[in-house]
Amino acid sequence: MEQSSKTLYVGLDVHKESIAVAYAPEDRGAEVVSLGPIGTRQCDIDKLIRRLESKAATLVFTYEAGPCGYGLYRYLTGKGLACQVVAPSLIPRKAGDRVKTDRRDAMTLARLMRSGDLSAIYVPGIEDEALRDLSRGRDDAMQDLKRSKRRLKSFLLRQDIRYEGRATWNAAHLRWLAEVVCPTPPQQIVFQEYLRAVSEQQERRQRMEHELHEAVKGWRLYPVVEAIQALRGVELTGAVILMTELGDLTRFENPRQLMSYLGLTPSEYSSGARRHQGGITKAGNSHARRALVEGAWAYRYPAKVSRHLQLRLETLPAEVQ
Repeated sequence: MEQSSKTLYVGLDVHKESIAVAYAPEDRGAEVVSLGPIGTRQCDIDKLIRRLESKAATLVFTYEAGPCGYGLYRYLTGKGLACQVVAPSLIPRKAGDRVKTDRRDAMTLARLMRSGDLSAIYVPGIEDEALRDLSRGRDDAMQDLKRSKRRLKSFLLRQDIRYEGRATWNAAHLRWLAEVVCPTPPQQIVFQEYLRAVSEQQERRQRMEHELHEAVKGWRLYPVVEAIQALRGVELTGAVILMTELGDLTRFENPRQLMSYLGLTPSEYSSGARRHQGGITKAGNSHARRALVEGAWAYRYPAKVSRHLQLRLETLPAEVQ
């Protein structure tokens, strides 16, 4: 069949069971065409590719980042096709547009890709994504542990059982918890289950952290992980979180771009002679931002090389120290 266009911009609205497809010819005046939904199996994708290749020599695919991950991106690029993944928050939206359907979303993606109004996000490699998943799994375990602790403390507060010590979850507090007796047997059962949940979540967090520390040793970015530990407030876990979220730092052209990606630049609302800057935007990668903010707390105090930091520095190359 004769090809009627040199390039087709293909918008995909990807879901678990279906993909809505639309394409826009490179001619700006041409209408965007909806092809309707297709399946998500590889044979369905191959059939779509053959159908579109009969219409144009070059295909450029785009879809929104979401719960379906980067499998489709890797499959298309593995076939030598151009594909971009875009952040939903960065897609231009018309004011007052209240209608949202899969068909319209696919057509919007195709139209905006043709006009050059979409910006592709960074897609990590398979190894980088695997380590990021492990890092986020460890973070999930930490958040579950915190919730379990809060649930236990709230239960004890409702029973007016109060710990008189200052710090909690240290050895003294754990000994006190082991001796707590609730007013009734049913409440004692609840308390024991809450306490057991804390112990199990603690063990889970430790396992995940150990596996993360072991897995990262063979990573291509491990030298960078080691190097940034020379900074105060950055230990191994924080360094791993930061690098698994950021990936290759050379993709950032300057520090300002990196800070913008992390949401650490100040918000601003200025007009005319009036200028107002607020707190940080918090737009971007929350995992990496939290690791940096937690590490920054060390800079509240005067610089001092503690014994713990000195031991950490001794393992680093001289040029890093």
